[in-house]
Amino acid sequence: MTALLSIDRLIKRFDVGKQRKLHAVDEVSFAIGKGETVGLVGESGCGKSTLVRLINRLLDPTEGSIQLAGTELASVAASGFAGNPNRKRIQMVFQDAGDSLNPRYTAADAIADPIRRLSKLSGAKLTARVEALADMTGLPRELLSRFPHQLSGGQKARVGIARAIAVSPELLILDEPTAALDVSVQVVILQLLEQLKRDLGMSYLFVSHDLNVVRLLCDRVLVMYLGKIVESGPAAEVFADPKHPYTRALISAIPQADSDKRVGRLRLGGEPRSPIEPDPKVCRFYGRCPNGEDACTSAMPLLREAGPARQVACHFA
Repeated sequence: MTALLSIDRLIKRFDVGKQRKLHAVDEVSFAIGKGETVGLVGESGCGKSTLVRLINRLLDPTEGSIQLAGTELASVAASGFAGNPNRKRIQMVFQDAGDSLNPRYTAADAIADPIRRLSKLSGAKLTARVEALADMTGLPRELLSRFPHQLSGGQKARVGIARAIAVSPELLILDEPTAALDVSVQVVILQLLEQLKRDLGMSYLFVSHDLNVVRLLCDRVLVMYLGKIVESGPAAEVFADPKHPYTRALISAIPQADSDKRVGRLRLGGEPRSPIEPDPKVCRFYGRCPNGEDACTSAMPLLREAGPARQVACHFA
């Protein structure tokens, strides 16, 4: 598969005073193919949001490469990326559509804003484009004149999606796009996203805590823990046979309606290690891992092959 996005040894560290740094993203490497949906999972604080902001060029990396179809983006300062020609190639659907919409903008204004800025359309052509996007996302045209507080959660989600695809991006980052919605609405929005992917040929980076959604929607999955990717592979294979103990713990916590398929939950002891100046020789999962041994404190496990298209960072996988 031809790579659309290539991330190589991406690092982001934040100063926390007294010459100490928080290692939010630590030498992360992966790729997303054209037309592929890749899921990014991990508990809160693992670095998912920071990684997404780096890829979307809202933050500058400390080190590393971000290439979109061979074009290096990491060298462009985040402060100036809004005016960069590559801005429209990566767009984002935010976690809470209500919070991400300007309360002073109507739905039409919200959808039209990126088109005015990045595609330079105006007048009748702009109006026609906004109406076409409303049709594409299932938003009734009569709602385009309404403000966010006059829309339901599902309607605001459709506005957010229409705004994100307005400039025909190649990569769409979905940051918990259904987290604030009722379950029945979530299903409809996920079906819409699947349809748009097929129709428009976009690639998705899908960030979610809902592992059932990731299993259904994603081609591949990346598991992140304290700034590092600890496992990656085809979604069906990772869920059927997780190699890393952290991945096993995440999957064992998924509720199962069928009691015959229910497995014992793998409970993790201890607390997560601090991401502030972590010991480079100690596995980030050491102290919570049920398999922790001396080797885990003498050498950081690196991502290695664990089968066709599978990678895992564990000495004992």
